[in-house]
Amino acid sequence: MAVKPLEDEIAVLAKIAEGDQHAFGILFNHYQSDVFVHSKRLTHSEDQALEIVQDIFIKIWVGRNRLKTIDNFGGYLNRTVRNHIFDVLRKLSNEAESNLKFQKNHTEFDDSTGQLLDYNDAVNILNIALQELAPQQRLVYKLCHQDGLKYEEAALQMNISTETVRAHMKQALRKIRSHFRKHALLYPVLIAALFKLNTLNIN
Repeated sequence: MAVKPLEDEIAVLAKIAEGDQHAFGILFNHYQSDVFVHSKRLTHSEDQALEIVQDIFIKIWVGRNRLKTIDNFGGYLNRTVRNHIFDVLRKLSNEAESNLKFQKNHTEFDDSTGQLLDYNDAVNILNIALQELAPQQRLVYKLCHQDGLKYEEAALQMNISTETVRAHMKQALRKIRSHFRKHALLYPVLIAALFKLNTLNIN
């Protein structure tokens, strides 16, 4: 940050060190524009730059006693501004990182919770649909779809033909899918997962 020294700067600084507010106003009016432009260029924020100007000159006023020992105020101001902007940018970076972590964790929590609720609701809907099936259809669905038996194995256990098992399964799935159509907008993925329609070849 290139700055032009204030006329009679040493005398002005000495007055500020003694608590002269008028002298401080002269110093502020001379340098505040340089500090603002430099801060805005580095932070890309007018509001942030205004805050930095305020912070810098408050710091100068609070530490005015040391102004008596400063030979090159321009160099001192440059270091002060540079260090303060560095602290501000580091703080903003840390806050942004923390916000990203929070958003990521919060999103993951929301997603997992939502998926759990959706799955539980879908299972409840499925159970209601199963209760509405005819007894033979419900048994075939349980044996073949839930217990994993092949049609031939279910046919032997139920003492009916394989084709009858296949027919019961088709009817059961059609009724279940019809029941789920009321909720298709809410559970399209869960419906496919629950019934594995892509692997059953049911039309």
